[in-house]
Order: sequence, then C-alpha cells, then structure tokens
Amino acid sequence: MLDNIRLRKKLFYLTVPIFIETLLIMLLGFMDVIMLSQLSDSVVASVGIVNQIFITVSMVFMVGATGTSVLCSQYVGAGRQDNFTQSVGVALVFNAILGISVSLIFYFYSEKILSYMDIAPELMVNSSIYAKTVGSFLGFVCISMVIAAVLRSCNLTRYPMYVSLVINICNILGNYTLIFGKFGFPALGVEGAAISTACSRVVAFLLLSFVLMRYCLKLPLFSSLSPFPWDKLKKMLFIGVPSAGEMVAYSLSQMVIVYFINQLGTEAVAARTYLINFIMFTFLFALSIGQGSSIIVGQLIGRNKNKAALYLGNFSMRVAIYVCVSLSCVLAIIAPFLLPFVTDNPRIITLCLTIFWIDIVLEVGRAINILGGRLLGAVGNPQYPFVLALIFMWGMATLGSYIFGVVLGFGLVGMWIAFLLDETIRAALIWRRWQSRKWENRGFIKKI
Repeated sequence: MLDNIRLRKKLFYLTVPIFIETLLIMLLGFMDVIMLSQLSDSVVASVGIVNQIFITVSMVFMVGATGTSVLCSQYVGAGRQDNFTQSVGVALVFNAILGISVSLIFYFYSEKILSYMDIAPELMVNSSIYAKTVGSFLGFVCISMVIAAVLRSCNLTRYPMYVSLVINICNILGNYTLIFGKFGFPALGVEGAAISTACSRVVAFLLLSFVLMRYCLKLPLFSSLSPFPWDKLKKMLFIGVPSAGEMVAYSLSQMVIVYFINQLGTEAVAARTYLINFIMFTFLFALSIGQGSSIIVGQLIGRNKNKAALYLGNFSMRVAIYVCVSLSCVLAIIAPFLLPFVTDNPRIITLCLTIFWIDIVLEVGRAINILGGRLLGAVGNPQYPFVLALIFMWGMATLGSYIFGVVLGFGLVGMWIAFLLDETIRAALIWRRWQSRKWENRGFIKKI
C-alpha cells in the first residue's frame, strides 16, 4: 500500500508540470486562433488547415522524441549514464537531420503542398504565407521535442514548463504587436502571427538546449558518439517508429478528413478549427498524465517491477477517464457562452454546440487510447497500438467520415460520429491488451 501511495505521489509531481507545459503549448496555437478570429472566420480557416499539416509533421518528429524518452527512462531506472548519454546524442543527430530537411521542404514547396489539400482560392494566400514562414522554422521544433523528452525522463519536468511559459508570453506579445500593428510596427495579419510563432520556437530551442547541457548531461555528449552507437539508433527507431506511427496515422487521417471537410465549405472548415481548439483542452489531462505515467512505468520496467507498472497504468487510465469526461461536460455546458467570443456566424455556432455533446462520449475512448498507447510504448510494446491505429483510424474514422459526412450528407456531425466509433473500438482493444500483461518482459535493458 505504501509503495502504491509513493507511486501516486511521484505521478502527481511529474504530471502537474507536464500538464501546465502541455496547456501552455496548446495555448500557443489557441491564442493565434483567438487573435486571428478578430480579423475573420476565413483567416482562421486558412491557418487551421496549415496547422493540421504541421501537427502531422510534428508527429513524425515524435519518432526520435518517443524512442528517446522510453530508452532514457529505462536507462535512468537502471542507472546507466553512459547508455543514457549515447541515446541523447543519437536522438539529437537524428532529429536535427530530419528537422532541417523538413524546414527546407516547407521553405521551397509550401504552396505545392497546400495545393494537394484542395483549399478554397480565398484561403490560399494566407495559408501559403503561414505555411512558408512557420514551416521554415520547424527544425527548431524537431530538436526541442527531443530535448524536452530527455528532461522529462530525468524527472526535470519543471524546466520544459518554464520554457513553455516564456514562449507563450513572447508569442502573445508578438501576435499583438505584429497582427494588429502596435508599437510602431505594421499590421501584418496572418504573416505577423506566423513571424511571432516562428520566433517563439527559436527562443524555446535556445532555452531548452541550455537546460539540457547544464543540468542533465553528466558525460561529454559528442565524444559518446564515436564510434557511432548504431545499436541505440536501432532501439530508438524500434520504439519510436510504431509509437510515433500511431500519431502519424492519426494526423494523416485528419489531413484526409480536412480534405473532405473542404468539400463542405469554408464554414465547415472554420467550425472544425474552433472545435479542435476548444476540445483539445478536454483531453489535455490525458496527454499529461500519459507522459508522466509512461516515464514512471519505463523506470519501473528498468527495475523489473512489472506489477507496480500494471498498477500505475490502471490508476492513470481511470483518473484520465474521469477528468476528461468531466471537462468535456463542462465545455458542452459553457460553449454557448464561449463561441460568440470567436464567431458571430449562427450556423457555425449551432454546428459546434451539437458536436460538443457528441464529444463527451468520445472522450472516454480517447483517454484510454492516449494512456494505453503511451503505456504500451513505455513497456516495449508500441507495435500493438500502431497496428490498431492503421486499421481503425483509416477504416473507421477516415472512411466513415467520407460515408457519413459526404455521401450520406450528415456533414461535420456525421464525421464526429465516425470519430466516436473509431476511438471506442480501439479503446476496448487497448484496454484488453494492457490487462492481458502480454507486454511483460519486453523492456530493453535486459537486451543490452
């Protein structure tokens, strides 16, 4: 009993800073939407489409971050500093190459990428400006994600939280100055929001790099890469590809769904953007406790404490369900008072209000999928949620969105019903897998 209480306390101390950090990261995009909504719904729609592409790209970046987080957690649990340092170095090199490549692609080919989304002509100009400006700086995001993951695996969760607070302040001030033309600067609109967001991410990279070198690395980083530890890269990819692959599958399916929504018109695109930016706060806690519990579970697996890992996973999933559903109910109740602050279009408001109530049921499955996917990745079994994601996100959510939303004519409401079916079925299978304990003896420490 005392061990369980200690685990809960440790989970609390890890999750709270991660929760605040994740909240601040979400506010970064949310404030862009809120401020740009003062210009028009079409401006919000143009930025929303681009952000969906960026989310998908960020999920690819998670290959290095997720794999490194699991490896570093297990090495910290086993007290292997040399292997820890090698894993950090490999992840930084991998994500640096990946991030620079993606930045160059967006700088030179952003308009071509957007052309495949079948964007309405009136949205293309703003979308293109935002995509090129912010996309050119995605390399900083890529490396920052690895550094933040390493800090969390070392139980230094407060530092990414502090950095997120700083860049939120920078972004809000930058948005206010450059979107509306304050303090002598020109009013740049969407371009101003893009410049502010890009600069904030550079600041985040610099601050996180300083913290990593100052507080986390006890051995020389670059000398640990000679000779290059290919075994660490292999392990990182073994964990990271399927773990991030689940999120990539989700984001890619969402891109296809956005393509379907584009067929419904600008109002549907704007409504979806508002919905996503409000609903993300309901599953924020699941994301946070998922990161915290996966770190502790990884450390427990490194010490061969499988029973404690099972207990903590079950506790985390139950808490996530209660909190996420409660927040979703609150959102559905207060939505009539919130939506008029961002849009005065009655059709968009009515559509959003209907979907908020559908989303309450959806959040049960989403909480289990977020927690279960991270926990299975932490114990060395990320392939299972990845396979489920490929099957159901595409076979149920994407195909179902087209059938219910476009073919049968139920629009955005029909698409949300398809999302509900996808999340619920996958959640049942994820829960069953975790309880079966078939993931035991898959930790990486014993394989070294």
